[in-house]
Amino acid sequence: MRILLTGATGFVGGHVRDALLADGHEVICAVRRKMDSDNPCLGYITADFAKDTDKSVWLARLAGIDVVINTVGIFRESGGQTFSALHTEAPCALFAACVEAGTVRLVVQLSALGADEHATTAYHLSKKAADDFLAALPLASWIVQPSLIYGKDGASARVFRMLASMPLTLRFGNAPQLVQPIHIGDLTDVFLVLLHGAAPMPGTRLPLVGPEALPFTSYIGALRRAMGMGRQRLLRLPGAVARTLAGLGRWLPGAMLDRDALAMLDRGNTADVAMTAQLLGRAPRPISSFIDDPAAERAQAKLQWLLPVLRASIAAVWIATALVSFGLYPVELSYELLARTGISAALQPLMLYGAATFDLALGLGILLLPKRRWLWLAQVALIGFYTVVIAVKLPEFLLHPYGPLTKNLPMLAAIWLLYELEE
Repeated sequence: MRILLTGATGFVGGHVRDALLADGHEVICAVRRKMDSDNPCLGYITADFAKDTDKSVWLARLAGIDVVINTVGIFRESGGQTFSALHTEAPCALFAACVEAGTVRLVVQLSALGADEHATTAYHLSKKAADDFLAALPLASWIVQPSLIYGKDGASARVFRMLASMPLTLRFGNAPQLVQPIHIGDLTDVFLVLLHGAAPMPGTRLPLVGPEALPFTSYIGALRRAMGMGRQRLLRLPGAVARTLAGLGRWLPGAMLDRDALAMLDRGNTADVAMTAQLLGRAPRPISSFIDDPAAERAQAKLQWLLPVLRASIAAVWIATALVSFGLYPVELSYELLARTGISAALQPLMLYGAATFDLALGLGILLLPKRRWLWLAQVALIGFYTVVIAVKLPEFLLHPYGPLTKNLPMLAAIWLLYELEE
């Protein structure tokens, strides 16, 4: 089959792409930035769901296409990447174009469990709107509605493994918060089954889930056990506290918990596993099998929260050093130290406050800059320079009982660790 796949560079889309190619299909991937491929069965066209909301844009892209699979999705809006555009307007334009194209015999829409008549969040409602539009068209279609999807390379899975590796986990409120995670391998297997099966009725909805429904914190605990770790302490937060923290989450870049996420968690995310098992011809994979390499994944999960702690502590050192230099430490004594290193009286204020400003900039840069790899090298050079100058000009600090210079060694090691391991 010749298949148009949207969202092919995303987590689910990437796995679906690989499965389709392995199954012998020709895959045309709609991506935002043009890409090249040496595989004769893999091609790319440019498309932007944030802008391509008219069916005429999609008609030209559907020439010779047998099947359309839409896997585009976001969990949180950002700039032009809105639920309305990516989940509703662009998919509806694509689905309408499929009807007019004449060659498309099947559409598979990746939706979400919970995108139904009880939906209340913007995420679920935007998915439901596209699902309902597709279901009303005279077109064979599957609407796939999975629970939480686990895959080793998935962004949410990385977060869940990180939570599982921490000393304690949080329980937000008192709702059961049931989830039924399905493995990405099972999900892609279902996609292949749908392609080879009988044509469905328009808008047939398929809830896809794992074998076991359990509270979210128990899911985290199951991942922890699969990574070979012992029992995790549980901290229960009252509902009011949970809602307050969720309200703050919308302002934190990269945070997964906001009010909508908490509402979806409280609602639960489960279904009867019978349909999933019937499509697979077997039971879906249990959570205990999700972790392939316990030692490696445990180490990676721990680094995900330990590296930010280390980064914040180094930033705090620079910021504290700057504040001390700005006047918390007597300025006259700072000038005396500068004089002993050979700095003239005229240059001492410039050197003191200039260095303090630079230290402050380093600390803030560590906390705020999205790309900071060069900052680690700058710090290594600066600390090395400070260490050599002080050791030569103020040698008493080498033998000081508090070790102000020797403590630079673990500082340098920590900075180099961040340089090597930070993505």
